[in-house]
Amino acid sequence: MGIFSKDIKTMDDLFVHTLRDIYYAEQQIVKSLPKMIDKATNPELRKGFESHLEESKGHVERLEEVFRMHGVEAKGTDCPAIDGILKEADEVAGEVDDKRVLDAALVAAAQAVEHYEMTRYGTLVTWAKELGRHDCAEVLKKTLQEEKAADDKLNRIAEERVNLAAAE
Repeated sequence: MGIFSKDIKTMDDLFVHTLRDIYYAEQQIVKSLPKMIDKATNPELRKGFESHLEESKGHVERLEEVFRMHGVEAKGTDCPAIDGILKEADEVAGEVDDKRVLDAALVAAAQAVEHYEMTRYGTLVTWAKELGRHDCAEVLKKTLQEEKAADDKLNRIAEERVNLAAAE
């Protein structure tokens, strides 16, 4: 179902569709993070990826909670955006021989993922409130805050360590 599909007629339909989009995305991220962990050589970056893998599993559980709260089936819908971001990350990582440069590429790829997630969760929080679903908004807001914190941590790792090492 495309974003402008005939199946989306109301704001509630759009909210559920976007929930399903990020649900699919989170599941793909959970599948992709172990590969990123394996490729990362900077210990702090590896630890950050490992931590975010556990967080992402929690995000999937929170989304399932929101689906239950909203009274709809928890299922994903294909998300070409996250598929493209993850495919590009995998391709770029496969082309880098210098491990320090690879770490910088992995940080950049992870930040692209985080930024996608932040846009989706930010939108969902707003729409939940507009639909009078402040209970759903509060659950989604927790994940949005964690995504922002993950992005901040990636920035710090990049600026203080990884990018400097890659530039040597």
